[in-house]
Amino acid sequence: MVILQMAHYEWTHMRIQDFKSIVEYNSAMFIIRSQMKLCGETITKEDMLEKTFNTFHASNVVMQQQYRERGFTEYSQLISVLLVAEQNNELLMKNHQSRPTGSASFPEVNVVSLEVNTTSSRGNNYKQGCGHRRGR
Repeated sequence: MVILQMAHYEWTHMRIQDFKSIVEYNSAMFIIRSQMKLCGETITKEDMLEKTFNTFHASNVVMQQQYRERGFTEYSQLISVLLVAEQNNELLMKNHQSRPTGSASFPEVNVVSLEVNTTSSRGNNYKQGCGHRRGR
């Protein structure tokens, strides 16, 4: 009885916006689902989809509507798409933090050092081969 009451409470108050990542949200979802199943109650895939859609942050209403329109019938499909979107967002943020919009690009240090190494290599080979001939 205690497990069931806790699972109901967690289900009622669970929101996707309260989790740092989709993986954490998904894990919590399956823990609650398992606890309720253990107590004889089931959470359907439709319940899981609705819970996810209904608990998006208010600033993501348009995104929530777009995901609804895609017509997901499986919770796992929605979570897969959300995971990919999360990874893409993280990559965009890393790129932005490495060089924020409007900042000047960094000079290409590797290209310059590559040119210097190539020139000095040729110079050394040239000196060894040609310098030997000049001496004679």
